[in-house]
Amino acid sequence: MYIIVGLGNPERKYDNTRHNAGFIAIDRIADKYGIDILENRFKSLIGKGVIDGEKVVLMKPLTYMNLSGEAIRAAVDYFKVDPETQVCVIYDDTSMDVGRLRIRKKGSAGGHNGIKSIIAHLNTDVFVRVKVGIGEKPPKYDLADYVLGHFTDDERKKIDETSDKVAEAILPLIHGEPDEAMNLFNS
Repeated sequence: MYIIVGLGNPERKYDNTRHNAGFIAIDRIADKYGIDILENRFKSLIGKGVIDGEKVVLMKPLTYMNLSGEAIRAAVDYFKVDPETQVCVIYDDTSMDVGRLRIRKKGSAGGHNGIKSIIAHLNTDVFVRVKVGIGEKPPKYDLADYVLGHFTDDERKKIDETSDKVAEAILPLIHGEPDEAMNLFNS
């Protein structure tokens, strides 16, 4: 069993915002592998399925970004998985250009409140992360306004292309090969 979580905010007004890059990627994964994300459990929308012979749970926490750890902790406890080897979190990163992809096995929150919440609830900073670049905020711009702002058409096209790469990158991840995923997809 492997839990793949996309971070975002649940209300319709947050659709197509930079902070919802994780939700966008999870939706692409669900489409590619034929998994419906319709069940409301663990303060999340989830979908269960099989990808490349491995059982997976796709999650979109409904707790809002800053409380994402609550939802993930509940799913980890229920499915009795090891967060260090059986959880992957996909989220936006302002330190990378729009559309860049970076996979890591551990690390700090780097100022990301969703990741801070996850680290606090899992009591570890060791879990696979797939960072999707959303670009650096412009000077004199408020960070919250930037991440909650909507993608331009060009940015959204790049995010969709990156989400397709994320859907490919999860294959080595669910087979316990994060180093292979990093070698193939970190640009």
